[in-house]
Amino acid sequence: MPDFSLTDDQLVIREAAQEIVSRFDDEYWSDKDQRHEFPQEFYDLLAEKGWLGLTIPTEFGGHGLGITEATLLLEAVAAAGGAMNAASAIHMTIFGLHPVIKHGSAELKKDNLPRIAAGDLHVCFGVTEPDAGLDTSRVTTFAERRNDEYVVNGRKVWISKALESDKILLLARTTKREDVAKPTDGLTLFFTDLDRDHVQINPISKIGRNAVTSNELVIDDLIIPAAHRVGEEGKGFKYLLDGLNPERMLIAAEALGIGRAALAKAAKYANERVVFDRPIGMNQGLQFPLADSLAKLDAAELALRKATWTYDQGLPSGREANTAKYLCAEAGVDAADRAVQVHGGMGYSEEYHVGRYLREVRLMKIAPVSQEMVLNYLGTKVLGLPRSY
Repeated sequence: MPDFSLTDDQLVIREAAQEIVSRFDDEYWSDKDQRHEFPQEFYDLLAEKGWLGLTIPTEFGGHGLGITEATLLLEAVAAAGGAMNAASAIHMTIFGLHPVIKHGSAELKKDNLPRIAAGDLHVCFGVTEPDAGLDTSRVTTFAERRNDEYVVNGRKVWISKALESDKILLLARTTKREDVAKPTDGLTLFFTDLDRDHVQINPISKIGRNAVTSNELVIDDLIIPAAHRVGEEGKGFKYLLDGLNPERMLIAAEALGIGRAALAKAAKYANERVVFDRPIGMNQGLQFPLADSLAKLDAAELALRKATWTYDQGLPSGREANTAKYLCAEAGVDAADRAVQVHGGMGYSEEYHVGRYLREVRLMKIAPVSQEMVLNYLGTKVLGLPRSY
């Protein structure tokens, strides 16, 4: 059995990350969320300390570390009270540019990766569309080739951090779906400027995670130089797959961190809150659910450790990544919901923050892929059952 335990260096990274993010307390994050204000101070400090270049190759100013280290950072960020607001502020920067690192031209990497590692280039990810959803092959945003450039038109939705970003990793069709052998052929990936003269950005009103925007993009004759294309034309979907499993692992780590934060808040309140002359934590009706959440978070963490180890070893990790995402999301949501319940009426108050945790961790059962689609993957790809969709 392989050893999935953390190395001494990884433990040091986790402790250092915890120390850095602990400087931003619940009140900071609650204020940013309520004001719908990007956490610039948090972002700037992580950039100053070199954390944003964690997985960027050393030749471009990063540290060249793996997905295990990235998940340790994102878990610490979420667990310190920042939840999804904190994680989403840096999520794309930490590992989202992996398709560019792996398939981008030398020029594209040289021009962008050092700035991303330094923190002075904000980036977003443009894949999802209103009429495509999880079926990426249905993307209709089209990039028409004209000599040494592409002209792009279309719409994207739920694009996190677009309002704050300078550049976008954009997926578009370069060949119509009906003209390709496989539905996922004919999709091309670009890393290019988010030109406000040709991209209208409309923030979406949300129930949570409001310090980082989610947006609809309306793209109208956006000009993209061919030099901004990632890899070969028509192979964008294949390149995206290099980043999908790591993204599931990062989401898993963030759900795990929020679950840990919620459980800690619940245990503290259960020890301190006295009703009928005894702390409410004495009641098994409250104690057992919290203990159950602890066990499930611990088990989910082991699944995540296996997943990141597998990926960093260069082994196939689809099963492990999807399992980790599923289990961590379930455990994180359950822990946050139970934390609200333990707080009773005060759980509905912003003062205790557990309601904010629940709003933000609930997203993890939807994004970047729903729990149901994870089960579809495990059912068909792992168990060999007939495809149901």
